[in-house]
This record gives sequence, structure tokens and C-alpha cells, in this order.
Amino acid sequence: MLSLFAQNEESNFIAPDRTIHKRSEIIKRAIKKILDFSDFDTAYISPNRYNYALMLDHFTNYEYYSVGSGTPEPQRLRFSPKPHNKIGVYFGWRWLFLGWAVDADGLYGKKNGKKRGREFDLSLYSSKLGVDIFYKRTGNSYKIHKITGFSDRIPTDYSEDFNGLKVKMKGLNLYYIFNNRRFSYPAAFSQSTNQRRSAGSFITGFSVSAHNLDFDYTQLPPIIQETMNPGMKVNHIKYTNISLNFGYAYNWVFARNCLACLSLNPAVAYKTSRIRKAEEETDEWYKNFNIDFILRVGIVYNNSKYFAGTSFVGRTYDYYRSNFSLNNGFGTLQVYAGFNFCLKKEHRKKKQ
Repeated sequence: MLSLFAQNEESNFIAPDRTIHKRSEIIKRAIKKILDFSDFDTAYISPNRYNYALMLDHFTNYEYYSVGSGTPEPQRLRFSPKPHNKIGVYFGWRWLFLGWAVDADGLYGKKNGKKRGREFDLSLYSSKLGVDIFYKRTGNSYKIHKITGFSDRIPTDYSEDFNGLKVKMKGLNLYYIFNNRRFSYPAAFSQSTNQRRSAGSFITGFSVSAHNLDFDYTQLPPIIQETMNPGMKVNHIKYTNISLNFGYAYNWVFARNCLACLSLNPAVAYKTSRIRKAEEETDEWYKNFNIDFILRVGIVYNNSKYFAGTSFVGRTYDYYRSNFSLNNGFGTLQVYAGFNFCLKKEHRKKKQ
């Protein structure tokens, strides 16, 4: 009995250390699993066998801004610039592409002397985690191309240059892919893996962005200013957008080496904003919730050595008050072609 008692005492004494050790091992395995980006089912996904890639890419950027008011009568003005084109050459290492793009409109002879905006987009896709980082500052090449709720004297196909809108926007999106062993975002958007069998996955993410909009309504044509709602007469709108999104993506392998991807992530967004009205000196602060969207579409041919395809990534942001609303969206359409080179060591044939 003394021996048994001693053993129990010893066992009780070392149990906490064992428990802590087990918990530590569980945490280490969980962290290792999260950071292991090569853990996938080879029946569905095959890895890239090459170290490097070279790609020629053509970008077309689209954007729109819509300003509206619901009182006393619903009104809305929609502005958008002409699509902006770029051509670039990119060098890739695994899932990261770096390169340089030039304004293609100048090459096409389409420059009109108007001030261009500045844009920066960076998307990193891994098997489990992804990030989009963006910065945009608009130029002055907007046109009014859709008007609702104003004078009947304004034709439905009304179009007019407008230089009173300037926008700055910056932010990032982070997301996690649940079915990362069978579904590959990189196969559709960065060509760093190959999807061999169709598969889908739920996706969740976090987004934060800051928006600054200067709106000089006095530059609108007189025929619009005559009946414009007071709620639309603002000088400056500044708001921060914080959102949680949850959606679904699907990779469809419709032929050998051919893939189509569709991904849609609705987002519940919290917005805190400051609005400076044209007729008042004090600012007004608002806080509310809205729904935003993140859309990704891609079609690609990839036989491991050569690849070509097109993709579109778009985001929408909506801001609503009873007397004022703002909708804006932007997207990037890419058409690309390239090739991989320099086989990885483990894929090189051993000399006999």
C-alpha cells in the first residue's frame, strides 16, 4: 500500500507537466498545419514543377461611382471614366509575380491630355490563405452617363464630361480557404498549381478600406443643379469600411488542362463616415451597416509548361442614408499568356 500510494503521489505530481506538454504539441501541430501550404490532395491538385515563370499581361481597369438621394424624390447620378488599359511583363517565383506595366492607351494613340489616376493592386494566392492589397486615386476623365429622377428635359442617353469628382481609396482583403486540400485558388489566378478534378470550397475573410471622395456639384450642368436634392450637395465624404465576408468558390475542370473558376463573397460591412455638406460648416458623422461584394472569375489553360487565360476581380462598396447614398465599384480584367521554366530539383530526371 505504501508503494501504491507513492506511485499515485508521483503520478499526480507529473500529470500537469504531461498535460501542458500535450497541449503544447497540439498547438504546434495546429500552427504547422496552418502554415503548410503544400498540403493538398494530389488526385485533385498537382503542384507546379517549375521554379520560375515569365508572363505577358494586359490589364483593363473599370470603375464607377453613383451618388444619390431618396428625399424629397429619388435621384441618382452615375459617373464612370473610360476603361484604362495597361500592358506589362511579369516574372514569377512560385505564387508571387513581380513586374512592370505601362499605359497602353498611349501606345494605341488614345491619350486625350486628361489627368490620369494612379492604381496599385497586389494579390497573393496560396492554397489556404490569400491577400488583396489595393490603392487607387482617380484622375479627371469622368463622364456622367446615367441620370434618374431629374428633369424630363434631360434625355435618357445624356452624356457629359465631369471634372468635379476625385476619389482616393486604399485597403486590403484577407481570406481563408476551407477545402484547401482539393480546391486551388492559385490554379485559377496565379498558375502556380494545376486543378485536375473539379472541386469547390467555402471561403471566409476580413476586409478593411478607407475611402475619400471630393464631389464638387457646382461643376454639374445647370439643368441638373436646378432640381438637385439638397442631400446630394456635399463637398467631401470620408468613410472607413470594415467587413467580414463569407462565400463560396468553385473550380470547374471542363477539359484537360482547362479550368473555369467562379467565386462570390458577400460581406457584412460596418461603415463609419464623415460627411461635409456644401451649405454647412460642421461635419456630420454616421455609423451603419451595409452589404458589399467581392467577385472573382477566371478561365485558364495550363499544361504545366505553358499557360494562358483571363480573369476578373471586382469589388463593390455601398453606403446608404435616407437622404444620401454612395455606390462605387471597381474591377480589373486581365488577359495573359506565359510559360514556366527551370524544373525544381525534385522533378528533374536523375542521370543513369
